[in-house]
Amino acid sequence: MLLRMSRPILLAAALGCGSSGPVGSRPDTSTPTTQSEYQLVWSDEFESAGLPDSSKWAYDSGDGCPNLCGWGNNELQHYGVRRLENSRVENGHLVIEARREALGTRQYSSARLVTRGKTDWLYGRFEIRADLPTGLGTWPAIWMLPTVSAYGGWPASGEIDIMEHVGFAAESIFASIHTTAYNHTKGTQRTRGIAVPNAEQAFHVYAIEWTPDRIEFFVDSTRYHAFDNERAGSHVWPFDQRFHLILNIAVGGNWGGIKGVATDIWPQQLRIDYVRVYQRLTTSRAAQ
Repeated sequence: MLLRMSRPILLAAALGCGSSGPVGSRPDTSTPTTQSEYQLVWSDEFESAGLPDSSKWAYDSGDGCPNLCGWGNNELQHYGVRRLENSRVENGHLVIEARREALGTRQYSSARLVTRGKTDWLYGRFEIRADLPTGLGTWPAIWMLPTVSAYGGWPASGEIDIMEHVGFAAESIFASIHTTAYNHTKGTQRTRGIAVPNAEQAFHVYAIEWTPDRIEFFVDSTRYHAFDNERAGSHVWPFDQRFHLILNIAVGGNWGGIKGVATDIWPQQLRIDYVRVYQRLTTSRAAQ
């Protein structure tokens, strides 16, 4: 979700064509690794009402200015910090809410929660059970960035997009990775979409399994995308460093707003039932 200045391949995927893997293409239906091979190392079940647990979550704030105005994507929202209007736990769910209201210099508010500074991980299975917002101009994402940019600024140190959704493609979900060799500025990013007809009406589990050899992407039990370690260096595979989780709703932007932003749909919510991180026992010990 970072620095998406142009999205021709993802747009093509949203329209049902393109080499990155069209929506509706036949997914790999092999099941994910059984959880018996993993141990739970971190989770948030969102059981306590109020603000998100500050021992687990921090916030990105503002509109990205002055260094990255519009968060590099011409997004319209200002991210609030510790505002119940934008992020809260209620009825056993984390709610991230985007609203049409003035905040800072923007006319929309939202929240971007991060585990950066709280915890991060090297390898594992990451599961997020979520119900997505609806409407033109919404752009929710569940994604990961490196905590330390060991190989340089974006995209050199990598990005893992576990789930992205845009309101103008209501029945589609997208997964991507970005590296120096593979990123949208070159039209080479590794992206695939899958049709999820009720993504905006029901909870689904969005997951990755990340190992030293590959990253696999799932919706529920369906694997629909994978990226292999080509053993060609960090410009292809920077995914040997610790990454943290990010949860947010953007408003508009170069991709989310490509067909406009409806003004009569707000507020909109990204609801998350749980976030769970598993690691194999040997990986868990090595990654401490």
